[in-house]
Amino acid sequence: MNEAVKTRFRVDGLDCASCASKIDTAVRRMPGVADVSVSVTAGTMTVTHGADADIGAIGQKVSGLGYAASAIPAKTAKAPEVPAAHEHGPNCSHDHHDHSGQNHHHDHQHGSEPHSHDHEGHDHDHEAHGGNGHVASPAVPRQSAGQARFRVGGMDCASCASKIDIAVRRLPGIEDVCVSVTSGTMTVKHAATADLKAIEKQVSGLGYTIAPIIPTAKAAAATHSGAHDHAGHSHGSGSSEVEVEGLHGHDHGPTEGPWWRSKKGRLTILAGASLVVAYGIGTLFPAIENYAFIVAMLVGLVPIARRAMMAARAGTPFSIEMLMTIAAVGALIINATEEAAAVVFLFLVGELLEGVAAGKARDSIRSLTALVPKTALLEEGGKTREVPAETLAVGSVILVRPGDRISADGVIVAGESSVDEAPVTGESVPVRKVVEDNVFAGTVNGDAALRVRVTAAAADNTIARVVRLVEEAQESKAPTERFIDRFSRYYTPGVVLVAALVAIIPPLVAGGSWGEWVYKGLAILLIGCPCALVISTPAAIAASLSAGARRGLLMKGGAVLEGLGKLTAIAFDKTGTLTEGKPKVTDIIPFGRGGEEVLRLAAALEAGSSHPLAVAILDKASEDGIEAPVATAAKALGGKGVTAIVDGVEVFLGSPKAAADRVALPMAHSKKITALNDEGKTVSVLIVGDVLAGAIAMRDEPRADAIEGLKALTDAGIKTVMLTGDNKHTATAIGAKLGIEVRAELMPEDKQRIVGELKKEGFTVGKIGDGINDAPALAAADVGIAMGGGTDVALETADAAVLHGRVGDVALMVDLSKRTMSNIFQNITIALGLKAVFLVTTIIGITGLWPAILADTGATVLVTMNALRLLRPIR
Repeated sequence: MNEAVKTRFRVDGLDCASCASKIDTAVRRMPGVADVSVSVTAGTMTVTHGADADIGAIGQKVSGLGYAASAIPAKTAKAPEVPAAHEHGPNCSHDHHDHSGQNHHHDHQHGSEPHSHDHEGHDHDHEAHGGNGHVASPAVPRQSAGQARFRVGGMDCASCASKIDIAVRRLPGIEDVCVSVTSGTMTVKHAATADLKAIEKQVSGLGYTIAPIIPTAKAAAATHSGAHDHAGHSHGSGSSEVEVEGLHGHDHGPTEGPWWRSKKGRLTILAGASLVVAYGIGTLFPAIENYAFIVAMLVGLVPIARRAMMAARAGTPFSIEMLMTIAAVGALIINATEEAAAVVFLFLVGELLEGVAAGKARDSIRSLTALVPKTALLEEGGKTREVPAETLAVGSVILVRPGDRISADGVIVAGESSVDEAPVTGESVPVRKVVEDNVFAGTVNGDAALRVRVTAAAADNTIARVVRLVEEAQESKAPTERFIDRFSRYYTPGVVLVAALVAIIPPLVAGGSWGEWVYKGLAILLIGCPCALVISTPAAIAASLSAGARRGLLMKGGAVLEGLGKLTAIAFDKTGTLTEGKPKVTDIIPFGRGGEEVLRLAAALEAGSSHPLAVAILDKASEDGIEAPVATAAKALGGKGVTAIVDGVEVFLGSPKAAADRVALPMAHSKKITALNDEGKTVSVLIVGDVLAGAIAMRDEPRADAIEGLKALTDAGIKTVMLTGDNKHTATAIGAKLGIEVRAELMPEDKQRIVGELKKEGFTVGKIGDGINDAPALAAADVGIAMGGGTDVALETADAAVLHGRVGDVALMVDLSKRTMSNIFQNITIALGLKAVFLVTTIIGITGLWPAILADTGATVLVTMNALRLLRPIR
């Protein structure tokens, strides 16, 4: 095959794993297709194919199955660049600026790992629904231009999306279809001659509600400002969507609102009422009892049978609706009318419960979008006005009042306040924010007004990125899920064959009663429905990915989630991973002057510098309430230090070696400095005039939870090792404090080699770093994890990310993986165990149709509810 590329499709109509399986099977067989990954929860499909593969044909194939599929335009524009914190290495020199604007330079020779940062904005898939072309920004769907969007109600699993996609794709003039279960939408790319009413009729025929989404001028304005296309909630077929659809006025899925107001809910209530009436009639008028139950059965069966026929015509003969229809009609033929009516009602109840449960799983991650307010107070020309948050452009300044949620990612330009970041970081203690600090959309301003300059459009803020990454991750299947998918493709036809043999062989060969064995065959048909089995794995994975995202743990799909639980060794970077990434003052050593005076004079020399070491000194002075005097005639001495005139006296701050060239260092002082260096600390010596005044020691300290986080991994039986480019003194000191094995003074290729050696020793290796300098090692590891903060995470190189930089979250990620795999095993056991029990009891005549349908729908609901336990907050 020529060079492989990936194309993502929006697939509308997915509502269960069965739908996803149909699409996967059909597309995988197409010429040029190497791999297919379908996500029920996200309503998307990713196809790996050759460059010459026919994208349009792939879309048509999915549409032919009854689902709407449309290619998601490739990204070409970079997201707004967000300044990242620089984690400077130890041996870097930095510039000092005096008030005249002169640049001065001096070196602090200290131990820390040098590394660079990629400050390019990350590409973000804006998921504009539409054709196969590459666009610079999301385009507003225009029906007249060959693309239409619809709100589709009633989808609750990938099977629904698959049916709709196949059905719509087969219609004349349809070029591409994209169905999203998560958002409850369908996007259709069509020729100018296509009949849009026929599309609505086709989807309605499958048993779903459908209404066109009509873009408005407001939506267009939002799009031109870089926001996503938005649509409000449709309350019925034919209603127009006039709200802007996107992050803030987020998609309202088909399961929103009370269940009894949904189409499925109303049908279930009607079928239940009909069954109760039939029982009443049967009691009062026994002669017409059978007719009453037939009518009650038809109330629920007619919509089911219609969907079954539509699905069969669309290429899905072995749908759950078809199995249900065959079983009900068969029961009618053998005069089991009461059971037939009851079974249809129980099937509808099961479908309804499945939809409600699936909605809860979707809502977990979608609820994040509700954290961001829909409006913002935009400052223009000295005045403020309320505008939709989606329309905020990068560079705009907004006013955030005390108690308000922040409307966009940004940087504070005026004001100081405590900000509750719990919705984004999970931290319960508010963080004090000052000018130049970053703030995130969805967090809550505390006690004072803030003016914030917007740094990311609504489509690219932290919460939007988390939601998008989770949706994309749900397409990446775990090995277990792929096995279940393959198994289910043969399982359903096999069940139909077994049911037919049970119904036919005993009467023909052993002279059994046709009525008895046909009844048993019908029961087996219901027992064999694969819904519970095929949803057992994706339901658990979707719940785990959502739960992890809410904690700031992002995993690129089920394969990564499964792999995390298998790790037996984890290699950590040091700077910015195990440590804070910025030095802090640890010791102030008075020699000829007092400690407070040493810090005061050092702060005077460092005033105005942004170098990490200078910032450390200035932060310490600020913390101790020390006001630095004004320094003049500042001058940098390359590789040595900096001098300036403070209080009429020349003051020097620099390396111990440079200081020794100026004044004699007593042996006791030299030993003290050497001891500090052995602890991995950088020492800067202060000289006032020609007198040795004192020294300041700094070190990049371990993260607050590093010791506890590493212990949690060790207790779980996982080997931990630090791989760093830093000098051995510094690395050994930090390693001793953390209790971790240390490999120091490594180049990137050395880290990659060590990861390879650990794998050869039989370890399953995870590598944790900043995702940029450690790219070779991250790629070589079984699972690469980026340790980052908020809006700047190198997800392009890593398989997973710890957004908020907590070392302890790595252990939580591993634990979540193990709990997920345990949950999947429980689900498979429930699904197959119930079927096995009822299969045996049905054949020996203990159970019949009622227990059979309960075995199917009951197992599906049990499996889904069990998976939802993973949504509980991670601690």
